[in-house]
Amino acid sequence: MEHFTPISATLGGLLIGLAAAGLLLFNGRIAGISGILGGLLDLPRGDVSWRGAFIAGLIAGGLLLLWFYPQALALPPDYSFATYAIAGLLVGYGTRLGSGCTSGHGVCGIARLSPRSLAAVATFMVSALVTVFVVRHVL
Repeated sequence: MEHFTPISATLGGLLIGLAAAGLLLFNGRIAGISGILGGLLDLPRGDVSWRGAFIAGLIAGGLLLLWFYPQALALPPDYSFATYAIAGLLVGYGTRLGSGCTSGHGVCGIARLSPRSLAAVATFMVSALVTVFVVRHVL
């Protein structure tokens, strides 16, 4: 970790936790991004507005970051755009296969002591460790 910034990391974690807790407290929903987006694409009746607002907030936050701190979203030149696009599609496929993503299982599921989420996050972490090792040391 070359550029670890504990203050901004802590503030970011607090904001994520507050957003997840607020969605659960006020809406009774888990803040799993893949489930929210997947549900938005299904267009369920009476369920579109909060999902749309949540996704719009994510996009607006990214655009604000791009506006004020564009280097935060710069892609490292290690790989091509196509490589990043394929990696993103594989992550999306994995979230559907795993019935959730790191936000739903990692942030919300572990906080609720869900055994399924604990197993999912352990699988995410082991898969990530193996992938990084293979890409950096084997290939």
